[in-house]
Amino acid sequence: MKLHLCAVGRLRAGPERDLCTDYVTRFDRTGRALGLGPLTIHEVENRKGGGMKAEAALLRKAIPAGAVVCVLDERGRQMTSPDFAAKLADWRDQGRQDLALVIGGADGIDAALRKDADIALSLGKMVWPHMLARVMLTEQLYRAATILAGTPYHRV
Repeated sequence: MKLHLCAVGRLRAGPERDLCTDYVTRFDRTGRALGLGPLTIHEVENRKGGGMKAEAALLRKAIPAGAVVCVLDERGRQMTSPDFAAKLADWRDQGRQDLALVIGGADGIDAALRKDADIALSLGKMVWPHMLARVMLTEQLYRAATILAGTPYHRV
């Protein structure tokens, strides 16, 4: 199953981008044997304005046709890391070809896109800057792959 991280904004050079690059590399290396990956990052920028609706239109263009759509949203479902790993494995085992993980801009995800998503996922009750959410999500993807692979990265 190919994974697509579709996000508003571009990560500039710095610690967040370095961390994302590291976790994507780790995920791709670990996930390959599990039928997960590669993980591709699709960055969209709303240069014309228009708010969340315009961002949602750009995000929809980045989401592959037929993909499972998982939006990150503070009102979404909270999962443990093992539960998230199991969910990824379930989608893979159902034969889903693509999973799009969607991170909105500073104002979040447009309500229509959130409603159309297959699942909304929360990284916790606190709100995180979307650039940090990207780092946290890529780390959780790597963690999920290590859980499924049975490696000791995730400790209970």
